[in-house]
Amino acid sequence: MRKKQLAAMLMAGIVTCGALAACGSKPAENQGAAQSTDSGSEKSAGTSEESSTEGEQEASGEKQVLSVTTWDNESTPQFQAVIDAYEEKNANVEIKIIDTSADEYNNSLGISLSAAQADPDVIWVKDMGSMLQMVDKEQLLALDDYIAKDNLDLSVYKGAAEQLMYNGKSYSLPYRNDWYVLYYNKDLFDAANVPYPSNDMTWEEYYELAAKMTSGEGSEKVYGSHNHTWQALVTNWAVQDGKNTVVEKDYSFMKSWYEDALALQDNGYIQDYSTLKTANIHYSSVFKNQQCAMMPMGTWFIATMMQSQEEGETNFNWGVATLPHPKDTEAGYTVGALTPIAISAFTDQADLAWDFVKFASSEEAAEILAKQGVFTGIPSDSALQTIASAERFPEGESNVEALSYTHYSFDRPLDPQIEEIRTVLDEVHEMIMIHSYSVDEGIAELTERVAEIKGWE
Repeated sequence: MRKKQLAAMLMAGIVTCGALAACGSKPAENQGAAQSTDSGSEKSAGTSEESSTEGEQEASGEKQVLSVTTWDNESTPQFQAVIDAYEEKNANVEIKIIDTSADEYNNSLGISLSAAQADPDVIWVKDMGSMLQMVDKEQLLALDDYIAKDNLDLSVYKGAAEQLMYNGKSYSLPYRNDWYVLYYNKDLFDAANVPYPSNDMTWEEYYELAAKMTSGEGSEKVYGSHNHTWQALVTNWAVQDGKNTVVEKDYSFMKSWYEDALALQDNGYIQDYSTLKTANIHYSSVFKNQQCAMMPMGTWFIATMMQSQEEGETNFNWGVATLPHPKDTEAGYTVGALTPIAISAFTDQADLAWDFVKFASSEEAAEILAKQGVFTGIPSDSALQTIASAERFPEGESNVEALSYTHYSFDRPLDPQIEEIRTVLDEVHEMIMIHSYSVDEGIAELTERVAEIKGWE
């Protein structure tokens, strides 16, 4: 493995959390960690049946089974690497993976939790808005007693853990941190004799590059870039400068971004939304099959590409550049999100679930994930050096520099009604991209419907 030295890089990406709804009395509070009594003795807050069952399992040598939720587990090592490491350290534990596609994850998880069933025990939170809903519905276990009992040092998360708290309570710990960068196919650029994307490129320059790198026809066509079907692949750039969020009274600031996205699509520089949606085409297959020269996507895709090359699925040269920026904004502005890990309020394995959560969000796990190209909730030079020096990470200092940023905006604020608003954003996005709405009609509907949700006049 080659060694690279990283300059100081901002990686904390701290969540600017709004208020989570407080939890009242519920099963979660009956399954907490051991608590001190007034007499100074300790007693388990778990049920006697749970403790007895766990004790019998340990005595008999029978494995304890812990269920965890994941999404797209086979196509990314972000979960499996930690699961494997935990099982290796705990021979008496078997991890049951409940995997769902990314698009169906929140819906599937919501159904399970609504049934108040024991599985899953551990929950990886995909979208911060869904965590708000789970706390509101009293579906997450408060972790404060466990944190206090184990004297867990939250300072390693550089403020992220505290900002995930609500009313003084912790319902999750930071697991990983991701932000958007620009991926590109070096071989396609070399074949076209076109310079690689730089780490200081405006969106206008990106559009011009997408046009230049588009070639071929039919099944042989190579698109200059690729936009997945998520509304975030348009709205993220609209909030990149930090001046707005996706919860606003006036959405006119998004107009130019939708016009640019439609221009890319209508000129054939990216695949059209309808085709991608109808055929359910995953963005990873487009890039892996070399059907596009560039693709804006989150840093989680670094691990996916490294794994793909390790398994021999792909063998072309690829690189990473800083996300393009608005012309009135300096290079280094990006958009991202945090992935927390939590425990279900209905778990029958609360102590074991906490042990796994504590390990998954630890510095040890951070090093394990760094070897897979995964950025974690614990920012450290050591982890960054591990990622940059990994055998499958792209050669060249520009790729390392692309991982730094100067400003980090979250893709959506932690608003109590963000999931309702997100539904509106998704619906309007589709109508605009398939030309059922003009951009102006879409902006007007966004403004009207969000105002209704928020109760704004």
